[in-house]
Amino acid sequence: MIEPLGSGDPKQLGPFTLSGRIGEGGQGTVYLGTNDSGERAAVKLLHVKFTGDAMARSRFARELRAAERVASFCTARVIGADLEGDTPYIASEYIEGPSLREQIDDSGPMRGDDLERLAVGTATALTAIHQAGIVHRDFKPDNVLLATEGPRVVDFGIARILDSTGTITSRAIGTPAYMAPEQVSGDDVGAFTDVFAWGATIAYAATGQAAFGAKSIAAVLNRILNHEIDLTPLPEPLKSVVAASVSKRPADRPTAGQILLRLLGHPETGDASTVVMSQGALVANPETGPFPVVRDLNDETRAFRMPVPPQEPPSRQRQKWWLPASMAGAAALVLTGVAVVVALMVNSPDPTPKPSPSPTRSGPYSSVLEKARETGRLTIGVKEDLPGIGLPIEGELRGFEVEVGRYIAGHLGAKNVTVQVVKSFNREQALTSGAVDLVVATYAWEASKNDKVTFAGPYYWARNDVLVADDSAISSAADLRGKRLCNRPGTNTSEIKRWLAGQGIAVVDVAGKDAGDCMNFLKDGLVDAVPGDDIVLAGFADREPVKYRVLGLGVGSARYAVGLPQGDVKTCEAVRTAIVELYETGKARDLMAEYFGNAVFTPDRNTPAKLTCR
Repeated sequence: MIEPLGSGDPKQLGPFTLSGRIGEGGQGTVYLGTNDSGERAAVKLLHVKFTGDAMARSRFARELRAAERVASFCTARVIGADLEGDTPYIASEYIEGPSLREQIDDSGPMRGDDLERLAVGTATALTAIHQAGIVHRDFKPDNVLLATEGPRVVDFGIARILDSTGTITSRAIGTPAYMAPEQVSGDDVGAFTDVFAWGATIAYAATGQAAFGAKSIAAVLNRILNHEIDLTPLPEPLKSVVAASVSKRPADRPTAGQILLRLLGHPETGDASTVVMSQGALVANPETGPFPVVRDLNDETRAFRMPVPPQEPPSRQRQKWWLPASMAGAAALVLTGVAVVVALMVNSPDPTPKPSPSPTRSGPYSSVLEKARETGRLTIGVKEDLPGIGLPIEGELRGFEVEVGRYIAGHLGAKNVTVQVVKSFNREQALTSGAVDLVVATYAWEASKNDKVTFAGPYYWARNDVLVADDSAISSAADLRGKRLCNRPGTNTSEIKRWLAGQGIAVVDVAGKDAGDCMNFLKDGLVDAVPGDDIVLAGFADREPVKYRVLGLGVGSARYAVGLPQGDVKTCEAVRTAIVELYETGKARDLMAEYFGNAVFTPDRNTPAKLTCR
C-alpha cells in the first residue's frame, strides 16, 4: 500500500517527482516517483550513514554501474541514481503487484504451476544478477514481487552497494530467517549465499512457513546452522533442487544458472546463457506459456529443432508445461537462433529421434510462407489487453489486430490459425523462438527497428492523439491550454506535450497507472484528456456507453507492422500484398467500423505506404 507523503518527506529527488511512500527499511525510505517521461520508479532515499567518505562513494558508484548492467530478466532494473549529492538515491523500475510474503499471508501456500513459475522466474533473476557480478545478500519473500507478467526480484545489488568493501566478508547483512550458514558464522559470502536464500524462499512459498523460523533470532540462527528443513510439499524436480540449494556447505550448492538449467530441463553444463534466461522469463510469465511441445535435440549443435505438426490425439497435445530434467533428451525445448520456446510435458515421449532438416529460423521450413502452404497452420501473436485491438470476449480473443492477423495468415495459405498472446517485452523473443510465426501487436516499426526481426507492412499508420468527452468544449489543440492530461508510463504523452509547448500550450499533468486508470479518470471528470495512439484510444472509447472523441491532433506517427523472422523477405512480400488487398477490398474499413464504430473517430483508411522488407 502506498502512503501519502509526510511533512518531512522530499517532494523531488533528481528527475523524479515523489507522490507517496512505498515503505521504509534499514537501508532507507522508498518513495513512488515519476520522471518527466511518465515512467514510474521506486526511489530509495539512502540513509545518510551510507554516503560515507570519498572512497565509499567511489565503491558505491562502481557497484551501481554493475547493478545497471543486470539484464532485465525477471528483475526490476535500475533506471537512475545519484550517489554524489546530499540526498543520495537509487531509482528502480516500479513493479505493480504484491510481494510474495503478502501473497502467502493472504492466500496461503503456492501449488502447481504458480509455484513452478515462481521458482523459474526467481532463478532467472538470480542468474542475471550474478552474471553482472552482483550478490543480492537479502533475497527473501519481501523482495519478490508478483507482477501480472510473473515474479520480479527487486533490491538486487542494493545490499552490496550499501556495504561495499571490495571483498564481501564477515558482516551479517540480511533477514535472519533467510540467511545462509556462512552469514551466521561470519565466513565469506557470495552468489552461493543467494542460492541458499532462494531455496529457503521457495520452501516458504510451498509451505507458508519460514523454513528456519523460530520464536527467537538465536533459535533461527541455530536452525540454519544445524537443522534440515522439511521439503515434503515440494514436487520433483523442484524438491531436489531446493534441497541442494539449502546445503550447509556452499560448495555443495548449485549455481543459480545450474538451478535454472535443471528446472528448464537442460543439461547442467556451464552457466545459463541469455537464451536460457529468455526462456526462463517466458516460462515464468503466465501469459506467454504454455507453448507447443517439441522433441528432437541436436547434440552436435545444441540447437533444438522445430517439430512437425503434432499427430497425437488432441487430448495429449497440450499437457502440463513443466518439464522434468529426466525428460530433457526426449521432450526438449526449442532453441532456434537466440531465443526459446517453452515446452509442455508429454506422457509417453518417443525415444527415437526423428530426422529433420538443418534448423532454420522457421524450423524445417525456409519461410513462414512455405510453412503456411505446406502445413496449413500458422500461429499469430497478438495483444490481449487493448479493447478493439485485442481483448478476450466470452473466452475468445477479438479485435482489429486479431482479425488483421487472421486475414494475413489466410492469405499466406493457413487454414488453421492459432492465436497466441504476446506482450511488448517478449514479442521479439516469441517470434525469434518460433513460438509464433508472425506478430500483429501494435508492433511499431520506429520504436522496434533494432529488434532482430523483419517488418512487413505497415497495416496501420497510428497517430499520437488525445481522447476527450464528445460533449466537452475541447475541439482543437488550443482548447487544451490549462487542461488536465492523464500522464501514464509507456505512452507518447511527452511527445504530445512537447508539440503543444511548441505552440505555447501548457497542460496540467495528472499521473495515472495505466490506460484503464486514465479512462476512469476521464469518466469521473478528474482529467480532461487521455493521450495515446489514435486507434488504441478509439478502442477504449468504443466500449463506453457514452461518446468519446479522438481529437484529431495527428502528432507524429507509429507505423504498426507485422513482425516476421529476421530475413524472411519472401513472406514479407506476401504479407505486404495481403495488406494491400485488405484495404482495397474494403475489409480494413469494415473491421474499423466494427471495432471502433462507437467512438467519434476518423481513422486513416487509405492503404498505408509500404515499408521496405529488411
